[in-house]
Amino acid sequence: MSNLFELALICREADVEIVSDALMEIDALAVSVEDADADTDAEHALFGEPGMPAPKAGWDRSVVKALFPSEPEATEAATLILAQDWAGDVHVQAVQAVPEQDWVRLTQSQFAPVEITPEFWIVPSWHEAPPQAQAVMRLDPGLAFGTGTHPTTRMCLRWIATHAQRWPRVLDYGCGSGILAIGAALHGAHDIDAVDIDPAAITSSRDNAAANGVTLTTGLPELARGEYPLVIANILATPLKLLAPLLCAHVAPGGHLILAGILSRQADELKAAYAPWLALEVSDEEDGWILMTATRA
Repeated sequence: MSNLFELALICREADVEIVSDALMEIDALAVSVEDADADTDAEHALFGEPGMPAPKAGWDRSVVKALFPSEPEATEAATLILAQDWAGDVHVQAVQAVPEQDWVRLTQSQFAPVEITPEFWIVPSWHEAPPQAQAVMRLDPGLAFGTGTHPTTRMCLRWIATHAQRWPRVLDYGCGSGILAIGAALHGAHDIDAVDIDPAAITSSRDNAAANGVTLTTGLPELARGEYPLVIANILATPLKLLAPLLCAHVAPGGHLILAGILSRQADELKAAYAPWLALEVSDEEDGWILMTATRA
């Protein structure tokens, strides 16, 4: 098996959580945090009470390390992180190959079935579906983001499951693994366009759709045409702001816009960015992340 590549970012303790979450959001296979001053006179221990979390998310100077399948993906992740408006104090320490290990077994041990609602579950292929599951999506961790473990993905899927209907057209913009598009298909939607700028995401979406017995039309963003009763974009706040006119133009009269990848403190700036076209509201919140929705009159 070829080497994985590790991206190491130095950041303040206050930024550890957002950096870690963002790395998982944009394709990291695993994320860890270390003391940037380890093995120096400035090193200090960070322990919590037994059975309790540590008192802080990281150290005053922390190294956040993330694994990626290839060097270009690690470099692209660094570029995307540093472009965020909150990343002024985040710096790249290194991008380097890591020793070969049994990453398949290690990854499988980290992923269990994920409950979206009591009736709807995301289940890796090596697990049995829970007996109470009425709708099951089979999805294994891969090269494109979206396995149902991140709060942004769960909130989008929860909205889809609780608003299930036979949507005549759906646009999943920034589809990643295709998880949201597949979730819509499993809940009655059809004529679903799943688009992404990453060719690996397009391939992943197509393969995952086939594994779940649903049909998606996958391709680059240029594939998106006309208006859709349901438009979903789970990306990050900065690109979502830039995409506001484009995404709003795709929402049909009476249609819904679902946005995720947004931190709670970013709600007002997203509302302002979309205000010329649609009135966004916070519809769900989990672990500091929010789901924002709007309906065209």
